[in-house]
Amino acid sequence: QAQLVESGGGLVPPGDSLRLSCAASGRTFSTYNMGWFRQAPGQEREFVAAMTWSGGSTYYGDSVKGRFTISRDNAKNTVNLQMNSLKPEDTAVYYCAATVSTWLRSATEYNYWGQGTQVNVSS
Repeated sequence: QAQLVESGGGLVPPGDSLRLSCAASGRTFSTYNMGWFRQAPGQEREFVAAMTWSGGSTYYGDSVKGRFTISRDNAKNTVNLQMNSLKPEDTAVYYCAATVSTWLRSATEYNYWGQGTQVNVSS
């Protein structure tokens, strides 16, 4: 059974960094495009970043561009999200997801989802 498990969330002060990881199992996720989304209380799920299966293309949401970096290691079936210069508005549950679609910014295009990891940015 396909499974995605996120880790690395926590509580950090503004300006700090966090690295989220997503471990995939049960399928050959090296052939899937992978994405990160986030959802804050009372808000819709927001696109954060995505990377094609080959790693050849990356996409970022406007609010994180220049601060977050997505990467993947297909040999280890992992996808990472390096988050720098964190702001209070980055506080949310972060989800890893996988898709065969090429429309990577839409949450509805993703077939598999992790359970999420909480990120809190606060002084």
